[in-house]
This record gives sequence, C-alpha cells and structure tokens, in this order.
Amino acid sequence: MVEEQFERRKKVLYEMICDKHYVPMKIKEIAILLQIPKEKREELREVLDSLVMEGKIEVTSKGKYRKSKARFVTGTYIANPRGFGFVEVEGRESDIFIPEENAGTAMHQDQVQVAILQSPEGKRQEGSIVRILERGITEVIGTYQQSRTYGFVIPDNPRILSDIFIAQEHGNGAVEGHKVRVKLLNYGENGKNPEGKVMEIIGHINDPGTDILSVVYEYKLPTEFPAKVLKQAERIPPEVSDADREGRLDLRSWNMVTIDGEDAKDLDDAVSLTVEGMHYHLGVHIADVTNYVQENSALDHEALNRGTSVYLADRVIPMLPHRLSNGICSLNAGADRLALSCLMEFDERGKLVSHQIAETVICVNRRMSYNQVKAILEDGDETLRTKFREQVGMLEQMRELSAVLREARRKRGAVDFDFPEAKIRLDEQGVPVEIHPYLRNVATDLIEDFMLAANETVAEDFYWQQMPFVYRTHEAPDPEKIRALATMIYAGSTAAGRKRTASGYALKGVSDEIRPKEIQRLLKEVEGTPEERMISRLTLRAMKQASYTTECIGHFGLAAKYYCHFTSPIRRYPDLQIHRIIKDVLRGRMNEEKRLHYTEILPQVAEQSSKTERSAEEAERETIKLKKAEYMQQHIGEEFEAVVSGITSYGLYAELPNTVEGLVHVTRMYDDRYVYQEELAEMRGIDTGRTFRLGDSLMVRVVGADKMTKTVDFELCDDESAGM
Repeated sequence: MVEEQFERRKKVLYEMICDKHYVPMKIKEIAILLQIPKEKREELREVLDSLVMEGKIEVTSKGKYRKSKARFVTGTYIANPRGFGFVEVEGRESDIFIPEENAGTAMHQDQVQVAILQSPEGKRQEGSIVRILERGITEVIGTYQQSRTYGFVIPDNPRILSDIFIAQEHGNGAVEGHKVRVKLLNYGENGKNPEGKVMEIIGHINDPGTDILSVVYEYKLPTEFPAKVLKQAERIPPEVSDADREGRLDLRSWNMVTIDGEDAKDLDDAVSLTVEGMHYHLGVHIADVTNYVQENSALDHEALNRGTSVYLADRVIPMLPHRLSNGICSLNAGADRLALSCLMEFDERGKLVSHQIAETVICVNRRMSYNQVKAILEDGDETLRTKFREQVGMLEQMRELSAVLREARRKRGAVDFDFPEAKIRLDEQGVPVEIHPYLRNVATDLIEDFMLAANETVAEDFYWQQMPFVYRTHEAPDPEKIRALATMIYAGSTAAGRKRTASGYALKGVSDEIRPKEIQRLLKEVEGTPEERMISRLTLRAMKQASYTTECIGHFGLAAKYYCHFTSPIRRYPDLQIHRIIKDVLRGRMNEEKRLHYTEILPQVAEQSSKTERSAEEAERETIKLKKAEYMQQHIGEEFEAVVSGITSYGLYAELPNTVEGLVHVTRMYDDRYVYQEELAEMRGIDTGRTFRLGDSLMVRVVGADKMTKTVDFELCDDESAGM
C-alpha cells in the first residue's frame, strides 16, 4: 500500500512538473503550492529525488526542479586518473565523455545512468551521471597510512580517485606501509571520502614479492588451488598407462622435438617434419590434457574459472596444478605422453594438400630451447650441431617450411606487428637488475608458423563438419578508427593526384571495408623508415581486440577465414574445450545430445575465456610497468636516447631501447613553449618551430620513477641542456 501511494505521488508530481504552465521551483515552493506541511517535506524530497534518479526530471544549479531536457542511456563508467571519465554503452561505437564535475560519486566500473548533454559541434558527446545503478567495485587493494585515530588506504588502481577512510575499529591491525585488501562500506557522499574496512593484510611494501602480490589481489587472480582440486590431481598417475595407449596412433618412433624458452616447464607442443619430394609432412603434437581433466570435474571447473595461466614478472599462476602442467601433461623428452596430433601435408608453395587429426601416443626425442635452435640455424654453432646431430637436418627443413608458410600468409595479407616485449631479470629479492627487449628469431618464428598452421587446419576442418566449436576471432577495425588513422597520416597530394602523408604514405580504401592486405602494404612500405614506429603504433591502436566466439567470423589480423586455439590446452581453457569436441568426433560420440550440450555451454565458455584473458593480460602489463618503474629508480639523473611513442596535449611519451616508457611533460620541455596539434599528431614549438612526431628520436633524462603509480618521468635534454 505504501509503495502504491509513493508511485501515485510520483505520477502527480511528474504531471505537474511537465505541465506547460509549470515554472521551475525549489522544494519549499512546491511544498507550499501543494500545501504539504513541514514535517512531510522530507517525504516530498524522496519522491522528487526518485524522479531525478529515473531521469524524468532534473535539478538546476539553483536547486529548482524542472522537466528533464536530456535523453538518458545506461552504461559502464570508466574513470580516468585525471578526474574525468567515459561511459561505455553497449551498441554504441563511441563512448560518452563525463567531465569531472558531472561524475558525482561514480567510481570506476560502476553501472550508471547518464543524461546526454548538448555537445559542442564536432566534439565528443558529453554526459552527466544522474544515477548509479550498480557498484562495480566492492573491494580495493592499496597502501595503508596511519593517522593518530584513524587511517587511510591509498588505492593501487589510479582510476579510484579517492583515498579510503579507515576508522580505528576497522584497521584490523594494519600499520603504516602495509598492503591491504579493503571492503568498501560506503562510497562517499557530500564530499566525504569512501569508507572501508581492512579485510586482509597482504604484506609490507618493503617485503619481497608484496608488490606483485598486490597486483594478484587487484585482479582477483587465484593464488591457491582448492583442496578438492589438488586431491583430484594427486590421484592422477605420473606415467601413461597401457590402457590409455590402446587405440591410439603410435608415433613414438618419430623424430620430434619441443622448442621453448629456457625456463619453460609446461611443454604442451612438440613438432616433427619429414620431406618427400616437394612435399612437407608436418606434425604438430599437442598434450592431450582432456584425458586427465574430465568435463564437470573439480579440475575442470577450476580450469574454466581461471581460464588461462597468468605469467607475471616473478611468478606463474597456472591454470592447472603443477602435477599436471609440469608432469603428466608436459611433453617431457624421453617420456611417453598422450597427444592430439595434427598431421599436415604442404606443397612447395605452402598449400595444405591433406591432413589428419588423430589421438596419438608420442615420445619426444629432445627438448630444445629457442636460443639453441637459433644458434644451430643462424650462427652455425658446431658444438650444438654435434649435440643435436640427429635433429639438425630436420631443423633445417623446418626453417624451409617456416619461410614457405610465412610467405603464403604474407601473400594473402596477414598483418604482422613486430613490437618487442620486455624481458625482465629479477634478483633473489625480486628487484629488477636487467631489462631488455625480447626479440623474435628464426626459432620463435618457426614455432609460431607451425602453431598457426595447426590452428587454422583444425578450425577449418571442424567448421565444415558444422560442429559446435570455439573459434579465435578478430573483427575488422571500426571504419571510424580507420578513417581517423588515414586522416592522421594524410597531408596533401602529389602532382599525380595521389593522396599522401608528409612522409609519402597513405592508406587506401578507407571509405569501404578495409582489407588486411592494405594494412600489411602500409606496414611493409614504412618498414625501415623513420616513420615506421609512428605508423605501426597508430595502426595497432586502430585494431580491435581478438576474442573467443562460437561463430566463425574469421581473423582479420591473420587474414584467415578459419582460426581457433588448439595448441595450448595446459594454459588456455578454449584449447582444452575444443580438444573434448575433437575427441568426441574422432571416437564417434558426437550424437545429437552431445551437439545440444556443446551448443548450450560454449557461449559461456567463450565469454569466460575472453574475460579471463583480458584480466590476465592487464595484470601482466601492470607487473611489467611496476618493475620497469622500480628499475628506473636506480637510474635517476641518467640520460638515454629514446623515441617518441605517444603524444598528448600535456606532453610526450618516450620509449627507451630497453622498452621502458615514460612521460616528458610539457613543463619539462625547456627549449621552447610547445603546443599539441591533434590533427597532425605532433607537438610543435611556438618560437623555434621544433616538431616532435611519433617515432622521432630525442634525448631524455630520468627525473622520477614511482612504483606506486607505475610511472616514469623524463625531461627533455639536448646539446644546450645536457650539462646543466
């Protein structure tokens, strides 16, 4: 009855405020007009606030209520460390800009209702948050700071803009410098800070490993396996049984190797190759994890929950317990192992002639590292060639096939972004002592080419069988982003009328659907030029993120119609899932009931796998940024050559040869007054005309590095300022 009265009052008030004769009024004026006594005005306020929350009416800056002039949408609030934010709305290509003064008490990841405001012509649409529908963050990881009678927690996540107030009774024994997990009790109202309660002390900021562990907690990564999962893993035998070998194709006599990093322990792929005439017979042999991880078991549920193994700067958080990932599922040399093998025959042009997918039993001959294979094939290391004499001939043939497959992909338009990853070496205390780029070589390319071939072959096979499946897909870039990219690199025309950039490059076909081959052509054209880094980075930023789907919509970056992840079931759940489907087909068990089962569960598998992959990638990036900042703390005052890796209105981002990136704020560009020219993606000096563009070289000096914010600060130094 009370609810009905409340709704009736809302209806009456809304009709009154929407009447054409209504003049905006304050709550006191509305109360007098409706003859509502003072003791009932709080109820009136609740009704009015409810209408405001629903977006039906609005409050002016002078506190007067009137009919809302805005239209409303709902979405996810993405906070920016600088105070403003954006709301991402499902189905909209562009997000909505939220100025700091319009964010209210919204926090990062909140589900919010936004009033769309009138935006200046040609600028991003702006909005104001009128209602918080659901809080996105309930816990915060941060550093505890003690005051006399209370404490504060400074959040690790820079998108959480307020420190968290901790009452004395909610400190749970935390002291100055502790990393803690805090449960939010409220989100702050009327200018107050959010309030929280310390639920767990992670460690002290000076303790080895606490910094990385804080990232683990921030991204809610599991640190231990449940007891039930470990018990199930313990029951798995350490050796392959005779019963498991039965009915499988026996490939134990084949010459095959694993090729991985020196410190790899979970070896889930082996390769073999023979050549007959002009045809290559390539075998890609993948650990049969599904033999030990049964569907709906505790192991399976935990693997799906984790989705992927996570590789952080000082540790690996595996998807499966070590007894499996480093033991019976790892293709260790000299041990019988169960596998799913993709046996492919290619002609001299890299065309797939025939293939077979089979359950096999294998025994890897030799474990090899990328560096060893590189030394054999590129450096002619005689010691290693002698040590691996039985594999050298096969490796040389593998190099031939790798080049053939890579050229075939190039011809169809596959896009190859070659940005080096950071390799960070830590000492026993977790302190970074060396950072250098991890560069590709003939060995890493070889394995990549063979894994891509197997992934494509399996995906195409099961697509044409019309089986329920999980594909790895990569959509074409947003046309809007491609047009923006083309505009950015455009600068006039030649005498022949061909549109070009200031550097002589252009992107064609942007008015229609962009083709991978056009992206590839542009990247190839700029290869080895001063503009290569600039255009490559801009192009990469225009790309969409790959994901897992149940529909085969192709992979834009690889220019592949069919693609899946088949080759890493130890560390990726989608690979494990499709192995089950493959085995059900191979064993003749894919009946209608099985089809319906997979059709029902696969969308959730794809969504969960995409979600956990993104979370793992973000956590990995955060730990790398953290260790880079810690490393640069040891180099304050030193000067380095760098290249411009980003340009904003507030400064330049510069990247060192070791992959460390830092900000050169405009206030630290001492030789001139610089202005940002967005349409040209450059920073130009007002007096000297000196210009910085992406990819330009410059000298920088390290002036600051902060582990807390994971940032590095540079200042511009040149011949005039170098000795100052």
